[in-house]
Amino acid sequence: MATDTLKSTTGAGGATGGLRRLLLDNGALTALIALVIALSALSGDFLTTDNLLNIGVQAAVTAILAFGVTFVIVSAGIDLSVGSVAALSATVLAWSAAQHGVPVAVAVVLGLGTGVVAGLVNGFLIAYGKLPPFIATLAMLSVGRGLALVISQGSPIAFPGSVSHLGDTLGGWLPVPVLVMVVMGIVAAVVLGRTYIGRSMYAIGGNEEAARLSGLRVPKQKLAIYALSGLFAAVAGVVLASRLSSAQPQAADGYELDAIAAVVIGGASLAGGTGKASGTLIGALILAVLRNGLNLLSVSAFWQQVVIGVVIALAVLLDTVRRRAGASPVANGPGGGKGKQAATYALAAVVTVAVVGATSFLHTGSSSSTAPRMGLSLSTLNNPFFVQIRAGAQAEAKKLGVDLTVTDAQNDASQQANQLQNFTSSGLGAIIVNPVDSDAAGNSVKAADKAGIPVVAVDRGVNKADVNTLVASDNVAGGELAARTIAEKLGGKGKIVVLQGQAGTSAARERAAGFAQGLKAYPGIQVLAQQPADFDRTKGLDVMSNLLQAHPDVQGVIAANDEMALGAIKALGSKAGKSVQVVGFDGTPDGLTAVKNGTLYASVAQQPSQLGRIAVDNALKAVQGKKVEPTVKVPVKVVTKDNVAGFTG
Repeated sequence: MATDTLKSTTGAGGATGGLRRLLLDNGALTALIALVIALSALSGDFLTTDNLLNIGVQAAVTAILAFGVTFVIVSAGIDLSVGSVAALSATVLAWSAAQHGVPVAVAVVLGLGTGVVAGLVNGFLIAYGKLPPFIATLAMLSVGRGLALVISQGSPIAFPGSVSHLGDTLGGWLPVPVLVMVVMGIVAAVVLGRTYIGRSMYAIGGNEEAARLSGLRVPKQKLAIYALSGLFAAVAGVVLASRLSSAQPQAADGYELDAIAAVVIGGASLAGGTGKASGTLIGALILAVLRNGLNLLSVSAFWQQVVIGVVIALAVLLDTVRRRAGASPVANGPGGGKGKQAATYALAAVVTVAVVGATSFLHTGSSSSTAPRMGLSLSTLNNPFFVQIRAGAQAEAKKLGVDLTVTDAQNDASQQANQLQNFTSSGLGAIIVNPVDSDAAGNSVKAADKAGIPVVAVDRGVNKADVNTLVASDNVAGGELAARTIAEKLGGKGKIVVLQGQAGTSAARERAAGFAQGLKAYPGIQVLAQQPADFDRTKGLDVMSNLLQAHPDVQGVIAANDEMALGAIKALGSKAGKSVQVVGFDGTPDGLTAVKNGTLYASVAQQPSQLGRIAVDNALKAVQGKKVEPTVKVPVKVVTKDNVAGFTG
């Protein structure tokens, strides 16, 4: 295992055999060293102080979550709820302090207590309710996320300023999240190696029945184990929200998988009984180094997911090879071999520094590129609208001779913060950002401003930070236009439903506000239901199918994007465009085709390719020191069957 102290069952002769044994017995550490060396050779931007600190910050939340998950996995359990518990804990903290005037110290206790309570519920269901850990924590994953959305009403809540300092730096250079990660790692190591509960974890994971027969109160120990996991999740949620200056109800979505991957890459077994905090830290660093390096190398966002999956599999495979090669653990749990492990890490550090120092000469004097370099961080590429923004930006960049790197934040504000930090540390000429959330992007844009890098916001603005220009259409005005279009088509009277976007995103909030404002002028329009379908075609189909069961007499549908509108059309079948009129938003190619076919009555088109083109053009002007307007508005227009032929998008 990556961090267990091991000895070979067969002798390995000579220095070569010793080195081979060292590499095999420390698979995750070997993989981390190899990654650092390779990325240092491939990218001159990787081996800088700012970028290495970025990696530490980007690993912090995953590592803290993973330390808590380590307790669970060592005891042969699993916890799928940590991401949702992190979001819920941060939301409770912000909601109580910012909206209800609770003293910040008390609010922090409430937030951390929320994590502990969630963990206790998991532990009770598993230990006394006899639910499989997978099922119990999967249920908490859904409950935690739902409660976060209920408490926040789907909108981010500003984080208390005194707690937000956890996302700052000490002395202007040392990130506080890294310090918190180190402290929580030490706590995890002490719990695992020096406490009764830690020894209980290894005993339960090794053989639960034997642990019970030896007098260990297994149910009570499981309560404590899952409570600890919940506490660590809460700390991770507070650190994440501090970085984003707001509690995001959709934060840490999917982070439970990263946390589990970090633990397993670090040498723990899902069968239980083995695992170390140091190995978990190495696993989290591997994931952070991978994402950071792939960003710097301009690897496609889609290929990044493939590469990360392959590396995770290879890291675990290396551990399997080591086992088959004849290494056997001396100690699965606490104690034993501390000196040898420390020597291994020291040797690894010396080797890494030496090789990386040598590879750094490859990049000496190689940064004199003539083409302006820019980065574009999009909120998601899982939506045709943003794919068109990328296409317009790339076409304009090629025309102007700009080297453009495009990243996909996958609707994760934290991931976007990481990408923007990577752009800043790479010293790009300009940054273009399409924020996942306007508040959450603020701190990262401030860092770019401080570094003297021009920033252009596209489609959505950035709050609490300065951008050189905002290139956008007005989502609220577009929402009003959509409401007016459906109302006029129905003659000012009728029953409609509204399909809302993903809860917690600024686009969903702004378009919903526009719908509501526009419908005020038409009292004869009755809104039967409003339900989120997450900007997704499949969810649009499912939600509309459900709504039709309750409201078969619906006459109109407003959808916050074309994808949901197309799902609604599928659910409506032959009714679409005849007895039921549907209005979408965005003017995507598939949406415009539906307009031509008459199934979609209209789409409020934002001309996304124009947004991308104008953003790159203005970013280049800012790099060249030319004047740019603070706001560049790209007009929206209603596209119907009458004018769709002349619309170019």
